[in-house]
Amino acid sequence: MSGAPQGGPAGAPPAAVPAGAVSDEALHKAEEFVEAEEGAANKLKGWLGVFVAVVAFVMSAFHLYAAYEIVPTQTLRPVHVAFVLFLCFLLFPVAGRFRHRVMWWDWIAAALSIAIVVYLIQGGDDFTDRNTSPLPWDIAFGLALIVLVLEAMRRTNGWIMPVITLAFIAYALGGPYLPAPWTHKGYDLARLVGVMYMTLEGIYGVAVDVSSSLIILFTIFGAFLQYTGAGKFFIDFSFSAMGGKPTGAGRTVVLASFLLGGPSGSGVATTVTLGAVAYPMLAKVGYGKNAAGGLLAAGGLGAIISPPVLGAAAFLIAEFLKISYLDVLLMAVVPTVLYYLALFLMVELDARKLGMREVDFGKLESVWALSRRYWFHFLSLVSIVVFMLLGYSPVLSVFWATAVSFVTSFLRRDTAMFSYDLFRGRGSWVDHVFDSPFVQAMRAGSTGVLSVAATCAGAGIIVGVVTLTGLGLKFSSIVIDYAGGSLLLTAIFTSLVVWIVGLAVPVTASYIICAVIAAPALIKLGVPDFAAHMFIFYYAVLSEVSPPTALSPFAAAAITGGDPYKTTLQCWKYTVPAFLVPFMFVLDPSGQGLLLMGSTKALARADWWSIAEVALTAAVGIAALAAGFQGWALRKTTLIERWMLLIAGVALVYPGWRADMVGFGLVALALAMQALRRVPAPAN
Repeated sequence: MSGAPQGGPAGAPPAAVPAGAVSDEALHKAEEFVEAEEGAANKLKGWLGVFVAVVAFVMSAFHLYAAYEIVPTQTLRPVHVAFVLFLCFLLFPVAGRFRHRVMWWDWIAAALSIAIVVYLIQGGDDFTDRNTSPLPWDIAFGLALIVLVLEAMRRTNGWIMPVITLAFIAYALGGPYLPAPWTHKGYDLARLVGVMYMTLEGIYGVAVDVSSSLIILFTIFGAFLQYTGAGKFFIDFSFSAMGGKPTGAGRTVVLASFLLGGPSGSGVATTVTLGAVAYPMLAKVGYGKNAAGGLLAAGGLGAIISPPVLGAAAFLIAEFLKISYLDVLLMAVVPTVLYYLALFLMVELDARKLGMREVDFGKLESVWALSRRYWFHFLSLVSIVVFMLLGYSPVLSVFWATAVSFVTSFLRRDTAMFSYDLFRGRGSWVDHVFDSPFVQAMRAGSTGVLSVAATCAGAGIIVGVVTLTGLGLKFSSIVIDYAGGSLLLTAIFTSLVVWIVGLAVPVTASYIICAVIAAPALIKLGVPDFAAHMFIFYYAVLSEVSPPTALSPFAAAAITGGDPYKTTLQCWKYTVPAFLVPFMFVLDPSGQGLLLMGSTKALARADWWSIAEVALTAAVGIAALAAGFQGWALRKTTLIERWMLLIAGVALVYPGWRADMVGFGLVALALAMQALRRVPAPAN
C-alpha cells in the first residue's frame, strides 16, 4: 500500500554511510517516480495548507473512530469516498501548470463531492430501494460521482485507469451491438447509475469497503511507524547486522527492504528511501549502476508481498474470498520466504561473480546497542499479528497496533510523537501540537491513501460492470477454450493477462480487474479459489517491475545514474526465479502446501511433511534458477551447465515427482561437473 511517508525521521541516513554520494538531483528525479505512483501533490502554504492539514487529520481521526466504534456501512463507505475526492481535488492539480495552488474549479469539484454524499445519506433506505428506477436527481448526482471518480483517478494515477474504466462503462451500455461471445442485453444509463451510485455493488463496493476499513488504517499505522523513527532504525539495524562482509552490502538491502517494506507496502517508496542510503555502499563494494539499481528495485518489490501489510491488494484478497486477513498473511509466509531466499542467493552469487571485496563502512553501532535502545519498534511491527492471534479483527488489530506505536514512542525522547517540552509548558503549545510527529502522521495517513483509494473507487465501477453483465464467466470460458482445457496453458494465459493489465494500471487495480475476469477460469478448472487469487496477486505485483510502468526500477536508476531499461532487466534477473513459484500452487494440489493450505483451521490437520517437501523442492528450484540466471554456481558456469541449471529450476517448480527427479538430477550433475573441474574459470 502506497502512502507511508518517506521523509522525516525515516529518511535520515545512518551516520556511517555517506548519503551525500547520492546527488540532490538524483533524489529529486527519484521522487518524481514516487509521484508517478502516488500522484504529484500540491505543496500548499498559509491558511490553505493549514485547512487541508486539518481536513486530512479529521479524516484519519474519523477512520480511527470507525475502527473502534460501529459506523454503518452505508455511511462509512460514502463518507470515505467524500473525504478522498475532497482532498484529491485540493491536493492534486488538474494540470502541471496549476500545481501548488487551488483553482476555483477545484473548489467546485470538492464541494460537489460533499454534496453527492450528503444527498445519498439524507435519502436513507428510500434512496437505496429505488436503485432500479432512479429519480432525475439521483441520476444527476450519480453521473457527477462517476465523473469525479474518473477525474480523481486521472489526477492521482494518470489517464490509463480512467480510459480502461470508460471502456468497461461502454461495454455495459453497448452490449447488444457487440460481436459474440461478448454480447449481452445491455443496460441504459439510469440502470447503470443506479448500480454504481445507489447500491453497495458499484463505486461503494468491495474495493471501497476495504479501502475505508483496512487500507487507510494500515496507511496510518505505517505513517506512525515512520514518524516515530522506525524506518531509520530498521535501516541502521540492517547495516549493523549485515555490514562488513563482501556480501554485507547486498544482504543489507535485502534485510532493510523487508523491514522497511513490511509496514509500508509501497515498492517505489521503499526503493527510494533505501536507495538514497544504500547505493553508496553498493557502489563501494563493486556493484555497477544497473546491478545496484536492479537489486534496490527487487528489494522494494518485496515490500508488496511481505507481511504484515503486503500492499493494498492483500486486503482485497481477504474480502473477495471471505476469509480473515490472518489467513492471507499465512498464505504469504512461504512465498515471501522463497522470494527473499532468491534475493539472498543472488547476493551471495554476486559477491563471487563480481569479485567483491571487504570494505570499511566506518564505525557501525552494534546490533545489541541499537536493539537495546529501540527494541519497541519491533514490538510495533509484530503487534498486528499478535492481536490477530488473540482473536481481534484485522481492523481492531491495526487500531491497537497503532496505539502501541503511539504509546511506546514515548519511551525515548527522540521518538516521542509529542515533544517533551509540550508537557513541561515550554514554548507555544499550538506550535508543539501542530508540528508534532503525531499530527504529521495523522495527516500523512490520509494524504498517503488518496491514490489507492481513488483507484479503489474506480475499480468499483469495473467490478460493478463485470457483475452486472456476467463478463467474468464469458472471459473465463474464452480463456479455457483458447487453452484447449489445459490447466498449464490456462495458467500461462492468465499470467500473461494479469501481466499485460498490470503494465497499464497500479497493482491494486490490476488485481481487482483480473480477480473478477481471470480468476474464474482457473477456478473452473479445479484450482482452489485462494490459490487462484494468490496466483493473480503475485503476477499483478510482477507488473511493478515491467516496462513501461516499471516505476521501482526507474526510480532506482534515477538514484544510481544507471540506464532505466538495463536496470529493469537486472531487476528481472533478481526477481524472476521467485515469480515462477506461483505456478506450483495452481498446477498441482501438492503445491498448495506453499500457501499452508490457505486456512488457519487447516493447519491443525495439515500434512507438515508434504508442506516441508514442496517448500524444499521450491527452494532448490529457486537456487538452480538463481545460479542459471547469474551464470555462476560453485564457480562460473559453462553454457551447458547454465542450461542444465535453468532446466532443472523450471522442472523443480513444475509439480510432479517425475519433474522433481529430472530437476534434482540435473542440479546434482551440474554441481558435480563444476566440482570436478580443476581450474576455476576467471570471474567476469
